[in-house]
Amino acid sequence: MLKKELEQFIKTNIEKQQALQQESTEIVLYKEEKDYIEKYELLSDDLRTTLTFVESNSIARFNDAYIERSAKETEEVIAIEASSFLDKPVQYLKEHKEEFIYLESKWFELIGVDAISFEVDDVFGTYNVMLGLKLQKKFENLIKKHLNQELKGNEINFNLMFNQNDGLWDLNFPLDLLQEFKENITIGEAFCLIYRFLFSLVEAVEEANKNAKQ
Repeated sequence: MLKKELEQFIKTNIEKQQALQQESTEIVLYKEEKDYIEKYELLSDDLRTTLTFVESNSIARFNDAYIERSAKETEEVIAIEASSFLDKPVQYLKEHKEEFIYLESKWFELIGVDAISFEVDDVFGTYNVMLGLKLQKKFENLIKKHLNQELKGNEINFNLMFNQNDGLWDLNFPLDLLQEFKENITIGEAFCLIYRFLFSLVEAVEEANKNAKQ
């Protein structure tokens, strides 16, 4: 998934620059994508001489994201927020436990996610992440293996269920269980952490599946 999506991403950006009759192409990327492209050598020798990757601040990824604050009880939209909302401290959710944040981003297409919901659990006070993940059902063991490794090695720490109707995995997990999580970060930094975690999950599944075929 990642390899195919990133190759298409590069191709699309090249075509845009060529349409503008520019000989060299500057592509803005973020650390996860840049590292992946370099690690798996997705560029041909010709492209290495004409392409320049510019690594941008991770939070800038969500500058054009669609962000909602909604009520947990009714799922009614309270407000549609600008990207500046992501500058608020993540503890905002503990002060507004009746709300959840819903975020859509074009970058989620790379990792097979439509949107991410983020809230604080009413009982345990954990920062819970909820999403649908577009990976095939046959990858269940690979997905669980990675989740167990990254979420302190216990399946009770996450909820993973395949939705036959949508053909995707419903995944819920507490962000608190990631080693990098700190409660003094912003909401935007939390979404960057979530994205990085999901990117590594999809990459790990891809790599394990590739090795199994060899």
